[in-house]
Amino acid sequence: MRIAVVGGTGLIGARVVDRLQSTGHDVVVASRATGVDSYSGDGLADALAGADALIDVSNSDYLDEAGANEFFYASTLNLLTYGAAAGVGHHVALSVVGTDRLARSEGGYFAAKAAQERLIRASQRPYTIVHSTQFFEFIQSIADASAVRHTVRVSNAFIQPIAADDIAAAVAATAVGQPVNDMIEFAGPDRFRLADLVRRGLSIRTDPREVVADPLADYFGTRLEEHDLLPGPDATLATTHFTDWLEAGIASGQGRDERALGLRPASN
Repeated sequence: MRIAVVGGTGLIGARVVDRLQSTGHDVVVASRATGVDSYSGDGLADALAGADALIDVSNSDYLDEAGANEFFYASTLNLLTYGAAAGVGHHVALSVVGTDRLARSEGGYFAAKAAQERLIRASQRPYTIVHSTQFFEFIQSIADASAVRHTVRVSNAFIQPIAADDIAAAVAATAVGQPVNDMIEFAGPDRFRLADLVRRGLSIRTDPREVVADPLADYFGTRLEEHDLLPGPDATLATTHFTDWLEAGIASGQGRDERALGLRPASN
């Protein structure tokens, strides 16, 4: 198959590209780094020419609702329009578990993601929306977004994070399959408290900032209820546990202080 991966040089996109290429697919890496801009439309026609499937793992540089909405609306509309012109038979978009709940309650970044999903559903193009829980690799970014000086205030809601490699594999497998014209969910195998995950995540980098569990803390502009970030009962659970991910980092020389993490799943 010929598959265009939009956002193909990013955290998830690069992994999707590697997986697809390793199984013999003809992959077009579409990102601003390769001269393809889904927001402006530059390079899209050439990138999608002859593509059987399109995978959108791009993301907004802006996390506020206005900025994110502008990006996702323009980018998604371009991908759908150019994709239809090119005869793309499967539009796959990576989104976030709980988007609908989070968008209804507070708006923000998640309202923009929800609007992106509505565009795809209304397009009458064959599609699959892949909902993923947060990535292990994103713990530092959660902390940075929640920090004020030397204190990190985060919600103590539950979270069921997943390894980037696992969601990349799920996205790749979805793209080579038939469109389901619906949403499917993927999550990690273990459940944690968000504050605990961030606290211990900082410890592996000897980050001295204090992590405080605050029920009023925002999560990228959104106030969380306890179960907002959790998948539904039909979600497919990945096999990589957080401890497995840490050990893999240590084995590859990337986990200098990770043995001290000692993270254990939370109880309900």
